[in-house]
This record gives sequence, C-alpha cells and structure tokens, in this order.
Amino acid sequence: MRPDPAAEVLLSMAEKDFVTVGKMAADVEFADEVFGFHAQQAAEKAAKAMLAAKGVLFERTHDLETLFDALEENGCIAGEAFSGLIDLTDFAVQYRYQAFDEIDVGLDRDAVTDEVSRFLERARETVRNISNSGRTGE
Repeated sequence: MRPDPAAEVLLSMAEKDFVTVGKMAADVEFADEVFGFHAQQAAEKAAKAMLAAKGVLFERTHDLETLFDALEENGCIAGEAFSGLIDLTDFAVQYRYQAFDEIDVGLDRDAVTDEVSRFLERARETVRNISNSGRTGE
C-alpha cells in the first residue's frame, strides 16, 4: 500500500505543534488555553496522519473522539488507548474564544505532554511502517 503523501505532511505539522507544547509546558507565562490548543493540534494532526497513511478518508473535524474512533476502526489504536487526549478537543475552538478564567479544567501539563508524546510516537511508527511497506512493494 502506498501511503497518502499527506500523512508525512500532517505528521510534520503535528511535530511542530508538539515542539511548541514542550517549550510551553513549564512556562506559566503561556496560558493554559494556548498550551492546550497546541497539544490538541498535535494530537489532531497526528491522528489524521495515521488515517491518511492507512488511506482512510476522514472528516474535517477537530473532534478527537471522532478521529480516535476512526483510528480504532482501522486498527491504529486499541480501545481506550490515549483516551485522555479526547478532553483536549475543547481547546481546539471553545477555549480559544471563551474567557478561560471562567473554566476550571485542571490541566496537568506534564501528563498532557507525556500522553501527546506517546501518541506522536505511535503516529510516527504507523506512518513509517506503512511508508516502508509501500517502498518494498509489500
């Protein structure tokens, strides 16, 4: 199977958001909603990269639950794997346009950073494995 070239582009974009997450994680000058937005974007783009690599058409959505359901249906992740990331969906839009001080989400930046990092590693493996099998004609 030849992976969709968009898979590597999406993965690269996810990596850029994750670099931002890493730099913001310990710096309280960055608001939680900004940190959460980039964490959500890294997870969203990584999910879409995996789906694209598998040749799966996906919705244009920021909803991580929808994307994770598609990942599970297509054998990219199992069950509740990475389910903690689903809570980041609200950072994609809602928390970007709402007074964040009115919302208490109890964001644990270290835990979020770790889970996004593990999810990105899964995306890297998925895209790499499909790319490698496409090159060898398997």
